[in-house]
Amino acid sequence: MNIKMLKQNAREYGMYIALLVIMVLFTILSGGVFMSPRNLSNLFDQTGYVAVLAVGMTLILIIRHIDLSVGFVAGFIGAIAAVLMRMGNVPLVFVFIIAIAVGIVIGLYHGWLVAFMGVPAFVVSLASMFIFRGALLRLTEGSGTIIVTNKFFNALGNGFIPDIFNISGTHVLTLIIGVVAIIAFIINEIRTREKRKKYNFETSTLDMFIGKLVFISLLILFFAWQLAQYRGISWTVVIVIVIVAIYHFFMNNTVLGRHIYAIGGNPEAAELSGIKVKAVTMFVFASMSALAALAGILYTARLQSATTTAGNGFELDAIASAYVGGVSASGGVGKVTGTIIGAIVMSSLSNGMNLLGVGISYQYIVRGLVLVIAVLFDVRSRRVKI
Repeated sequence: MNIKMLKQNAREYGMYIALLVIMVLFTILSGGVFMSPRNLSNLFDQTGYVAVLAVGMTLILIIRHIDLSVGFVAGFIGAIAAVLMRMGNVPLVFVFIIAIAVGIVIGLYHGWLVAFMGVPAFVVSLASMFIFRGALLRLTEGSGTIIVTNKFFNALGNGFIPDIFNISGTHVLTLIIGVVAIIAFIINEIRTREKRKKYNFETSTLDMFIGKLVFISLLILFFAWQLAQYRGISWTVVIVIVIVAIYHFFMNNTVLGRHIYAIGGNPEAAELSGIKVKAVTMFVFASMSALAALAGILYTARLQSATTTAGNGFELDAIASAYVGGVSASGGVGKVTGTIIGAIVMSSLSNGMNLLGVGISYQYIVRGLVLVIAVLFDVRSRRVKI
């Protein structure tokens, strides 16, 4: 049992060790620049829109589907938000509501084709990728770029939360949020462990469990301290944290979340057990496109404009982040928290190689190899019998 638990923990928490190794390596090679507060702040901000997409992609992959359209859906809806901002008389809250509503409608359309019409998700999303790429070009063809001047909108991609204390050099509120996050993490892990023991599920040994709590808590504290030395936590990071918290709770504490895992494990058995597979599939696709809309808003706010290339390759980054973060290639397994770590791992690779002046061609090769290794590890771990 100890060997089996060791293997399960290696699969689930190996990405934390990988992240630590990557960060230490790039810090050494860059002469400490990689771990500097400013670079880490930029790294997390750059990860924001991909992380939001990756959360939605996690659910899609868990139920054994895929969505290739999310990149240009994000770009298209981001352009819609920019057009509404340019009008000047549309309240910001209505811009958000309209953008998310458009995303939900797109997702329901995808889910309907997949669940009720029987069209493969690959084909549906590939077709939509072309459609929304064309729609994005139509929206931006006049000037090529739609500039957004609304400072509140742009703050979502470039602003930072205000501090409640006036202490020079340290953003105290960021440290407080970091401590609260650690406490919440420890409480959640303890409750999850007790729940698994209650239902006689296998749990890790006490020393492994404590080691995990200490390691991840120190990681959170380190990042919080580094960010506090710059400008604190950005609004982008706040939004990502809220999304992750909502989806983590939803996937682990609701009936619908358990149904999603059940469908990914065995769709036929889930259908026979009374789960409404088609309805759940539509919900997951609607959730994906709604998050794509949010990602589009964050990306547009970060650039302070909508461009013809917005969304290009986002779907590949989201899929890679999910797989690196522990989502199984066979479906039915995955956590949004792991996916976020996967997104940070992939962004860290790009950021670190940029600092070292590595050519873009080699960057793609390295990221591709990391993705292959992650999926290979998942496949081999499932084939090995304990």
